[in-house]
Amino acid sequence: MAEKVPQTYENHVRMDPWYHYVLFLMQVAGLALAVYLLIRDLVIPTIWMVLIQLTLFLTTLKTRTYALKVQDRVIRLEERLRLERLLSEPLRSRIMDVDESQLIALRFASDAEVAGLVEQVLAKKLAPKEIKQAIRTWRPDYFRV
Repeated sequence: MAEKVPQTYENHVRMDPWYHYVLFLMQVAGLALAVYLLIRDLVIPTIWMVLIQLTLFLTTLKTRTYALKVQDRVIRLEERLRLERLLSEPLRSRIMDVDESQLIALRFASDAEVAGLVEQVLAKKLAPKEIKQAIRTWRPDYFRV
């Protein structure tokens, strides 16, 4: 089994080749072809083809969106539990002030630096990108969708 490459800000985005390069592109091509055929020959079968392709395209997008939303909810729960364990008062009582996108970004921070980052997040209202760029010791997440 190949070793996993250590994650950093530069390489943490995950692309799923089967979804991003095969399935999605096939859906776009199918929808484009159906629309082209509809424009060329406006008949009932081509109208149905466009509707079916549009349905498949939207199903593909929504399936991905739902999976990402469930993942975000799990990450939010995991990070709140982790912060509860790692932070001391008064930071622990302010965990709920950290929004979902900030929690999702904080998951990459090591246990040693997460308290300092939470202080910065609360004081400066850091955006997720800024949080990720501030991380010095990256805690990898290889199980992302």
